[in-house]
Amino acid sequence: MGGLKILLGASALAAGGAPALAQDMVLKPIVEARLRYETVDQDGPLPLTSSRDADAVTMRLRAGGELSRGPFAFLAEGEGTLAIDEHYNSGVNGKTLYPLVPDPQTVELNRLQLQYRTKPLVVTLGRQRINLDDQRFVGSVAWRQNEQTFDALRVEYMGIKNLKVDMTYAIAARTIWGIDGGKFGAVNRPTEIEGDDVFLNVSYKTKFGTLTGFAYLIDEDEPVAALLRNSSQTYGARFTGAVPIAPKVKLNYLASYARQSDYSKNPIDYKADYFAAEMAVDVASLRLTGGYELLGADGGAKGVAGGFAFQTPFATLHKFNGWADKFLTTPGSGIQDYYGGIAYTVPKIGTSGPLVASFIYHHFSSDRFSIHYGDEYNAQLALKIDKHLSALVKYADYQRKGISSFAGDADTRKFWAQLDYAL
Repeated sequence: MGGLKILLGASALAAGGAPALAQDMVLKPIVEARLRYETVDQDGPLPLTSSRDADAVTMRLRAGGELSRGPFAFLAEGEGTLAIDEHYNSGVNGKTLYPLVPDPQTVELNRLQLQYRTKPLVVTLGRQRINLDDQRFVGSVAWRQNEQTFDALRVEYMGIKNLKVDMTYAIAARTIWGIDGGKFGAVNRPTEIEGDDVFLNVSYKTKFGTLTGFAYLIDEDEPVAALLRNSSQTYGARFTGAVPIAPKVKLNYLASYARQSDYSKNPIDYKADYFAAEMAVDVASLRLTGGYELLGADGGAKGVAGGFAFQTPFATLHKFNGWADKFLTTPGSGIQDYYGGIAYTVPKIGTSGPLVASFIYHHFSSDRFSIHYGDEYNAQLALKIDKHLSALVKYADYQRKGISSFAGDADTRKFWAQLDYAL
């Protein structure tokens, strides 16, 4: 497959440099494990209505290592997910009578990269993890058991004070759908999405915060209409920062704007806007957050009925627009997400800690036609047990309003309990 080109190149470079790197090497092992239980109770209009709830017990293991000497490092990491209880639709296992839990069984090469790193310059070649800013546009989807990686060349330059230039050229995205991606008619859930993708991110630090400009050019080659629609060009900027306003009180702020349009082979002609604004106040161990996010819609889009909206196909989508994952694809009428949250941190509980309790409320409406999609309530408890082990319980409750207005619109309740181990 096309995605192997970079991997073979990285392996050849590593092998060719082996004699020179034979002395004074440092080996850093990689061992990560996650045991998760997820249940989904979903109802609503056909074909979503089902008498069956999804119950997924999955175990994910990553293992590998990084060999380094001086500025050079070679990393290899495998990843496997086992479905201990597979009473769920993984997206590729054909069990469509159950609600979706996108954690399919898989065994694969997760990362294989050659890296050159110094203080002013980092160059990474091969299959790698890429997280840009808050992962709203490009991320590794680490919430899922099988993460998203890219076959890419990435260059990060930090040779000028307060400035960082981050450039990536990717020829493939390795998706969360694993080695069985595309099976049982799931053609829009491939193992690999080949293309010519460019991610450019330039940031500058000021005393008030960090100003970032970005350009993301997505050119997907897969001959599937649903995937070709993701080919887009997005240009924008964001500003984030924090200032103390009193003893033990800090104000955090974020603002972002982007403009997106069709690109390359996309059969749809459209233009859409993105906007986000958020403020949070930290008072000792308490944080209060309020925000607004818009993924705009183009009602005059050509090549599709009903309009087309701003899309972020390579994002870590679970972080945004509610944990019930109802808006992984932006509806044709767009999304407006008004949200507020509260979080409290207990630094120590005996020898463990911190313990973080959080609650978030979302109000979802459309950009066009004034549709109230629904409301969602999210709650979470996260505990760091010790140096290697952490635990989490999490709940999401999406309550749709009015008539069904997009694919997947259904009352949905999800619960998770998991343990994470990292060496």
